[in-house]
Order: sequence, then structure tokens, then C-alpha cells
Amino acid sequence: MSAPFQVLCVSARPADLWGSPYGPFVLHPVAGLDEAARELQSRAHDALLIELPTAADLAALQAWPALSHAVLDAAVVLVHAEPEVPTVLSLLQFGVQDVLPPTDAPGLARSLRLAIERKRIEMAARKAYATDLATGLPNHTQLLEHMTHLVALRAREPAPMALIVLRIEGLAATEAALGAEAANVLKRKAAVRLRSGLRASDVVASIGGDAFAVLLAWIDAPGDGERVAAKLAQSLTQPFNVTGRERRLGVRVGLAQFPAHGDRVEDLLRRALGQAASVATIGKADYAHAADRGPSAAANDEG
Repeated sequence: MSAPFQVLCVSARPADLWGSPYGPFVLHPVAGLDEAARELQSRAHDALLIELPTAADLAALQAWPALSHAVLDAAVVLVHAEPEVPTVLSLLQFGVQDVLPPTDAPGLARSLRLAIERKRIEMAARKAYATDLATGLPNHTQLLEHMTHLVALRAREPAPMALIVLRIEGLAATEAALGAEAANVLKRKAAVRLRSGLRASDVVASIGGDAFAVLLAWIDAPGDGERVAAKLAQSLTQPFNVTGRERRLGVRVGLAQFPAHGDRVEDLLRRALGQAASVATIGKADYAHAADRGPSAAANDEG
């Protein structure tokens, strides 16, 4: 028997889907979209089922800031009596899996399961072409796709967000001293450290051999982007253990904020990359550690 499908449910009367052969399903009812947004940040769900009794409810959903995050990770299924065809097509293009008329529990269970399976196929295909093999993170292509999605949403529901680029220095020295696989391990450890310091809704991507990008899907104040960037840079300058050796990285940081620095994806990324290339390095400047160079290192070498 397969594990139950976890369904976040925004509905006044959630249907009883437990006994369906298309399940099993576990429903997690929430009171409204705001509570659903909080739940989506705290844990993953296989599907998000939203009942929209009125046209006003449908309009509220279309303006919901968390919809762009929801459609990335869950099969979003809507129940609405008679939406207009252009509205349905627009929602499908945005990433919603299905828009259903009110139906009985067996019909809803079937539609939910098929939507979940379609979403899993879609995510597997997206991951296959848009993942950095060295780290398992989204790559440059997927980052641009995600940013484009968010910027389009912000045109309807304005909210600030920030893009941070972190260029790391020290991988080449690690490869020269310990080999290519050790350098890959160091980069993976840097990726894990970045991910652990962020919210579930934030995106970490690998955008080159020596660079990461962090997309803060929303920020509460203009200074939040700089604060998070400084925190992440500081975390990356702390020592790493690679094959029993201490390794350190230097970091150059670039930041672009939406909409203050532009409303086009390409402009935001160009600004953050340019700033990261021009600022001073944070952290240790001497990456060729004394332990790697052997006994011939100078007496005053601090490692």
C-alpha cells in the first residue's frame, strides 16, 4: 500500500476521500488562503485543493501571492461552479493542474490522484533538465524560470523580493590540493549550509562552477536583503571539513531588489552578478592552506 497523499484543503466542507481506491488521502483542512500560505511554508504537500464558491473567491485566489509557490511543489486543484473559459485557461497556464465543477467524493478523488501523478511527472521532467548535477540544486535555467514566474505574479500583487549572488573562492585551491572530488564535496557542503540558513519558500540555485544565487521570494523591509546576504556570506566563511582537512572559502556578494533595481529578470540577475564581481572578497584570502603545502611552508604562514 502506498503512503497516503497529503492534501492541504481550503474548503468549508472537506470531502471524505479516505476510502477511495485512488488514495489513500489525508486531508489537512485550513480556514483560508492566508493559513494555507503558512502551511505551504512549513511542510510539503502532494496537492492543494481549494473550493471557490463565489466569483469573489476566484478573484481572491488569482491575486493570492502564495499561488506561485504552491504550483511549483504541489498539484493545485480548484473547485468552482462555472468559471469562464479564459479564466480556466489562464489558471492552467499559470500552473494550476485542474479546475473542476462541484463533484462527488469518488469523482474528486480520481481527479486529485491524476493531478498528483501529472505533477510528479512534470516535476521529474523539470528536475532532469534543470538541476545542477554537482550539488542537486536548481541550475541557472530553473532559477530564471522561477524568477519569471514570480515577477509575473508581482505585476498583479506587488511585493518586494531580493536576489542574492554569492561567488565563492577557494574551490580551485581545494582541487589542486586534494583533487576534483574534494572540491565537489566542498561545493556541496556550501550548498547545504546555504539551504539550512533560509526559509522553505526561498530558492537556492547553482549558477556556475563557483556561484550560487538565492532568491528571497518576498522581504518585509528593504534592509532584509542585505541582512540575509551578510548572514549567508558569514556562514560560508566558516571552516569546512573535507576529507579530514579544514577548508575555507572566500565570498563576494551581489544583491538586486525587486522592484527597486528593476522589474525584468535579466536586469536583476545582471545587477547582482555585476556587483558580486566588483566587490571585495569576504573571508580568508589565502586558500592554499599550510597543511596542504607541506613542511616547506614559511614559518610565519598562518595557514
